[in-house]
Amino acid sequence: MLTLLDKLNRPVRDLRISVTDRCNFRCTYCMPFDEYVWVDHKEILTFEEIVRIARIFVGFGVDKVRITGGEPLVRQDLEVLIAQLSIIDGLDDICLTTNGALLADKIPALKAAGLNRINVSIDTLHADKFKQITKRGDLSKVLEGLFAAKKQGIHPIKINAVVERGVNDGDIIDLVEFSRKHGFGMRFIEYMDVGNSNNWKSDKLVSKKEVLETINARFPLREIGRNYGTAPSVDYEFIDGGGDIGVIASVTEPFCSSCTRARLTAEGKIVTCLFSNTGHDLKSMIRKGCSDGDLEEVIRGIWLRREDRYSDERLEAMNSPVGYRPKDHKKIEMIQLGG
Repeated sequence: MLTLLDKLNRPVRDLRISVTDRCNFRCTYCMPFDEYVWVDHKEILTFEEIVRIARIFVGFGVDKVRITGGEPLVRQDLEVLIAQLSIIDGLDDICLTTNGALLADKIPALKAAGLNRINVSIDTLHADKFKQITKRGDLSKVLEGLFAAKKQGIHPIKINAVVERGVNDGDIIDLVEFSRKHGFGMRFIEYMDVGNSNNWKSDKLVSKKEVLETINARFPLREIGRNYGTAPSVDYEFIDGGGDIGVIASVTEPFCSSCTRARLTAEGKIVTCLFSNTGHDLKSMIRKGCSDGDLEEVIRGIWLRREDRYSDERLEAMNSPVGYRPKDHKKIEMIQLGG
């Protein structure tokens, strides 16, 4: 195994794989438009192509893969990909991030194939508000999937909630109480300017500090820190022993200096930052018949040249006299990139 270090001395440890650009929800902070121009099916990476790329990344030190989308469970036979990934020597952790709507039917096969962990996006426990945020989502189906995963013995199961001022900032305690009651991890995410279409405004941001103050007033917390020192979430445990929560504060407390994540888009591009404006095409190389050695050399070069620190730069701009103008920064849309 050859450890790669980018220009800021960061290794690559985590590969996030988008298996589709399609989604059955239209969450306002991620995919707010009713219709998009979808990638043609023949341009989406096959499972074999994904596994080939993943195997090379594992050779460079990646030990965790997260499957994302769009909504990954709209990709047919996803358990086949999970099974193929699970036999890669050195890949220790396969995680799925999902909206949960299709999870109840699919979780037995995913668990049998080797899925280790799961994150389910739930921004509120109020059905009407859930429909308002997701536009198409049925909260009851998501909760059915969440508890089906628990019944299958998946652990840990984490709930992700993007907190947006004036939308669901009053739901923080409800979500904490629910996660504590049922033994789920809870992860709150600061509202970010992902992509270009969510019309991000800083006044809609609920900071990590505010989230923690809200929780701590009801359920006192003790900081644990970042898992392995590189995880996006800063984690906390309840002093009464009632579980844990985490906060991902990309806006107010950037963690660029410890970011070890690479992303593979559904159409076969390597992206080195969630806020990138471009990707590096591997699919064309593969479909022209390149060798694994050729792929290794290209991936090595991409990572060695990496110097992304977008969130650091955003905070610097927000604190400057000029301020931060998100529309001045063209970024890849979430439907193409995946979380």
